[in-house]
Amino acid sequence: MKFRYLSMALLAAAVATPVVSQEVEQSNNEWFQAGQERIKTELAKQTNTNTAKNVILMIADGNGVGTNYATRLFMGQQEGGFGDEYVLPYENFPHLALSKVYNVNAQTPDSAGTGTAMMGGVKTKAGIIGVTEDVDRGDCSTLPGNEVTAISEILHDMGKSIGFVTTARVTHATPASTYAKTVDRNFEDDSQLPADCDTQTDIASQLLNGMESGFIQVAMGGGARHFVPEDEELLVGGTGRRTDERNLIDEATDLGAYHAYDNASFADAPTDGTPLLGLFESSHMMYSADRFDEPSIADMAEAAVKSLANDEDGFFLQVESGRVDHANHAGNLARVVHDGAAFAEAVERVVDMVDLSETLVIVTADHEHALAFNGYCGRGSDILGLCMGIDGNGVEHTGEANLGSDGKPYTVAGYLNGPGSVLIEQADGTYSGSRPDVTEEQATDIDYIQQALVPRSSETHAGPDVAIYANGPWSYLVDGTMEQNVIFHVMHHAVNPY
Repeated sequence: MKFRYLSMALLAAAVATPVVSQEVEQSNNEWFQAGQERIKTELAKQTNTNTAKNVILMIADGNGVGTNYATRLFMGQQEGGFGDEYVLPYENFPHLALSKVYNVNAQTPDSAGTGTAMMGGVKTKAGIIGVTEDVDRGDCSTLPGNEVTAISEILHDMGKSIGFVTTARVTHATPASTYAKTVDRNFEDDSQLPADCDTQTDIASQLLNGMESGFIQVAMGGGARHFVPEDEELLVGGTGRRTDERNLIDEATDLGAYHAYDNASFADAPTDGTPLLGLFESSHMMYSADRFDEPSIADMAEAAVKSLANDEDGFFLQVESGRVDHANHAGNLARVVHDGAAFAEAVERVVDMVDLSETLVIVTADHEHALAFNGYCGRGSDILGLCMGIDGNGVEHTGEANLGSDGKPYTVAGYLNGPGSVLIEQADGTYSGSRPDVTEEQATDIDYIQQALVPRSSETHAGPDVAIYANGPWSYLVDGTMEQNVIFHVMHHAVNPY
């Protein structure tokens, strides 16, 4: 036991200085020197205990550690590197933790339960938003008395302005956790409410109520169909879905809100504190790789910060990259990483706009997906392409694809389940098959669906921990392995620490 304590003391003394006192053979090695520089950085960290004026929660939906790894390699390879050495903007944040993301009734979570955990400070069931686990999903009678006060509501009561932007529908689970309380995430407009539901309004109506009361200042994303009467033409194409004949977009503009629906109207949007309602698609916004005539997530986040920053008391902003999740569900890794890169740009742009001495920025995900990585891939294998061999005489891969025992090449990444399953349904209803051949050209095509094992029309979420990156006041509280609902408590403490 004495030896153990002595060893720990010697280790602490060694870490106290980043300079290696004795000569070591590898001291001129670039990796060794980079390690020494990292120790210097860690030793230079200082604790920020300022009261946070602003809080920004940035969520890449479905961007677990594995999905984040894919985006890192993609962005690094796009810049001409091997990829794995690349550092995403938020990976430079000084504080990091792992988040346990399960819902109270689901080992694999959904975004309604996880959104409520982050915004409300409590874990709850899958499929419900802004309410406790005592609610029965879909049963409106169980809502009264089980509402959760969101961090956005707390900060609004402190005089701060509130907003959110998303690439999903503004009524979708994660953004709705900013303002809504509902026994079912699917109640996005009145046509989806049960006939006997008299304890709550639909999610779109709750958003309008929030704008009318002055609670929500900025709301931008997709989902216009949930704001307009059925059969009425939308400015973004398609028709509305509401059955109550209300046009919530018109009601919002009558209240003084500015409505943006394409690049031109977005470019003209005031950022002087005028309430902003951006609805750029009937349903979700486009994938980043396909984006046309609508703003990027970075553009929306920038406009939101500019608008909300007019409040001298500060602001809260939630930014969600919802389509990282959707591309994973489609088994389409190429679009996953394009949207992941767009999210990384949004983080970088937001951080450049704010003063981190007074702004807490948290970057995280709500859950992971059933994405998996093959081996043994040589350095620089295209993250979207084939797993190439390791070169024992050099650094870069050999250029020759590794083969499975079936004699066929395989990609760096695949899914455990999804639409790319190698098992095909036969005439008798059974499933069988073998892996098809795939070339590098096929695998790196934007529309390529990764090979998967279990056949499903939509790939599933997965349960592993996700990362939390934090910078700004009280960000050092993000540490270790945390329950996801603790994110709320970090934000709450940061704005009211004393």
